[in-house]
Amino acid sequence: MTKLLLATRNAGKLTELRRLLQSAVPGVEVVGLEDVDDYPEAPETGATFEENALLKAREAVRYTGLPAVADDSGLTVDALNGMPGVLSARWSGRHGDDDANTALLLGQLGDVPDERRGAAFVCAAALVTPAGQEHVLERRWRGSVIREKRGSNGFGYDPVFVPEGVTLTSAELEPAEKDARSHRGQAFEALVPLIAETLQEV
Repeated sequence: MTKLLLATRNAGKLTELRRLLQSAVPGVEVVGLEDVDDYPEAPETGATFEENALLKAREAVRYTGLPAVADDSGLTVDALNGMPGVLSARWSGRHGDDDANTALLLGQLGDVPDERRGAAFVCAAALVTPAGQEHVLERRWRGSVIREKRGSNGFGYDPVFVPEGVTLTSAELEPAEKDARSHRGQAFEALVPLIAETLQEV
């Protein structure tokens, strides 16, 4: 069975990506970073989501020899000129502190009226193989930032993001509905045929 490494330590993201890929790419064992030997992970120094996704996937292939998928994602807020963007996970200064990041974002948007709280989740997904094949693509999920957290599904800024066309936050959607709508779901759905085609050649 072919192994595909999802280069992430984010448990919520790993669960989400496994769910998307395992059913769509049969005959592939999806493993995460906890399933391989530790290696020094390069800092996310890219100026764009695509650069960071490729950086993470390349490092994973370099150290494990496995074909790897990595994504970089975050929230871009219109009223903040596209920030937090690639800094989303460490917006408060502490990487991965969802509560602190969300609290800071809501504080920064405190005086912004509802009609100007437009935002988008962005995901760049990259596939890199040991043979040097590379694919990367980006998808966006438009919506707006509300004033208080709602819902317990999801992670990150999900509880304060209401996607266009629905009244629930991303954290209130059922997993299957979120997968179908989300930036990550769109990106990986588009990447799945490339994964299937590429892994047949590995």
